[in-house]
Amino acid sequence: MAEINVENIKTQMRKGVIEYCVLSILLRGDSYTPEIIAALKESEMIVVEGTLYPILTRQKNQGLLSYRWEESPQGPPRKYYMLTDKGRAALAELDHSWEEISEQIRKIRGL
Repeated sequence: MAEINVENIKTQMRKGVIEYCVLSILLRGDSYTPEIIAALKESEMIVVEGTLYPILTRQKNQGLLSYRWEESPQGPPRKYYMLTDKGRAALAELDHSWEEISEQIRKIRGL
């Protein structure tokens, strides 16, 4: 019988929710990449810039995010991301899906 790779399953679960987490963070307010990474790390959801940039680009291309450039007190200008109306609607739908999935898991586990 094959041994289950728990770490691989955990990684796949994290990948499945990271886009949801990014939208949730941006619901709190406009943010630039290091702030998004810090918020994810604060929640123990470890993500590196190389993982986050493709997600932000994909979400922007889907019309879920927009961005603006803002001068930085130190260093180059910063790209601040913000949710669009479409992004807010998508997040509301994901919130509903998350609740459904959580409830289904609770039922399966008998909790």
